[in-house]
Amino acid sequence: MLTTYVWTHCLALSWSPRGRRLRRFGLDQRGQASAEYALVLLGVAAIALLVMAWAARTNRVGRLLDGVMDQLMDRVG
Repeated sequence: MLTTYVWTHCLALSWSPRGRRLRRFGLDQRGQASAEYALVLLGVAAIALLVMAWAARTNRVGRLLDGVMDQLMDRVG
């Protein structure tokens, strides 16, 4: 029922003078999801760069991987 109401409301808005005015001035928010997606991707990329810079500077990731490999080699051999 809600889906039918929303669909009918959007259809009525698109035929109304207000809906035509919104479309004419570009206020119908087309592309909003794409813009939000791009901003989220930029945020994730910035966090990834910060983590990579931290990991390269502290060498903790290398020590962690060395410790894991040492334990695996001890258990295997």
